[in-house]
Amino acid sequence: MGKAKTWGIAALIAASLIAGGVALRLWVFSDEQTGAAADSGPVPVEVAAVEQGPIERRREFTGTLEAAAEFTVAPKVGGRVEQIKVDLGDLVTRGQVVAVLDDEELRQAEAEARADLVVARARASAAEKVAALARRSYARVEGLRGRDISSEQELDTARATKVEAEAALEVAEAEVVRARAVSKAAQIRRGYTEVTVQWSEAEGGEAEGRERDARRLVAARFADEGGLLAANAPLLRIVDLDPVIVVVFVTEVDYAELTPGMPVTLRADAFPGESFAGEISRIAPVFREQSRQARVEMRVPNGDGRLKPGMFVRARAVLERVPEATIVPASALVDRNGEVVIFVLDEAGETVALRAVEVGVRERERVAVTALDGAPITGRVVTLGQQQLVDGSAVVVPERRMSEGDPS
Repeated sequence: MGKAKTWGIAALIAASLIAGGVALRLWVFSDEQTGAAADSGPVPVEVAAVEQGPIERRREFTGTLEAAAEFTVAPKVGGRVEQIKVDLGDLVTRGQVVAVLDDEELRQAEAEARADLVVARARASAAEKVAALARRSYARVEGLRGRDISSEQELDTARATKVEAEAALEVAEAEVVRARAVSKAAQIRRGYTEVTVQWSEAEGGEAEGRERDARRLVAARFADEGGLLAANAPLLRIVDLDPVIVVVFVTEVDYAELTPGMPVTLRADAFPGESFAGEISRIAPVFREQSRQARVEMRVPNGDGRLKPGMFVRARAVLERVPEATIVPASALVDRNGEVVIFVLDEAGETVALRAVEVGVRERERVAVTALDGAPITGRVVTLGQQQLVDGSAVVVPERRMSEGDPS
């Protein structure tokens, strides 16, 4: 038992010595390789020119076009559609008659109301004459009573007749007012058989703007001639396409950076290679609970009417613009010990200098930088191979890469 234990300890010690020797050999070999790499010569790198100029921080949103104004035209009375004067896509103006309903029944109702008004006026005229006679009779009896020629009962009778006649006159005059109102209502209802388009006129603006605001387009038609249409049933949908509204939904990250009046550029798949200028017009004050997004509306002029509601669009907003900046490729940035640095190639193209920088506006693969030492950054910067570089490292730039990165 003692021998076995002794042999086990000896074997463990031997294994430890062998492992230590292997580790020592690997460390020495690795160190030799590192030294060889350090002495292997200049490091091949790729470079790009440092730019000077404007740079913008942009954000792109996707959304849908909507009409700036939209409403439905519906008749105020029901009836058979006799004529529809416009069709899909037609231009209409404020106050234009767009449809006519059969008015035969309403015409008869209007005639009846006018006749009732004539009767009411005749009754009022008769009541007025009766009241005048009653007043004169009462005045005569009252005079006789003053001379004790007539009795008190005759005076009371004459007074009662006068009061009754005057009350009948008031009723007759009220009937005239009622009949006149009924006649006017019948006339108005008959007028409703001519269906017109109406909308409020925009306040302010030049004459051209007011003239443009007086025009709209027919976006949809819901009835045909000869059909029966109920009161307030949809007949036409009218839209205003100048301007159009771009509706997008943004997250909390972008929401704080958007403001009304901020310019935007719009692109639509229907018009490849073209862009349309606009601006942010409204920003919702609340977020949707389900999506945690807020509605943002952008106003885009559309004088030629090419942009249509329902189109899918991409809107790009410029969140920040620096008119003059030092710009390098994003691939030139390297994180060293928590600090962002770049490697600037010297004029001879043989060594590099490490420069600590502060990162500014980023535009896709271009980044604005400022040297922490305050000195300008010019020339070319390393965009590939920085992991093997330190300040002052010797480098070699292949001819092809140099010609691509050469600012000249």
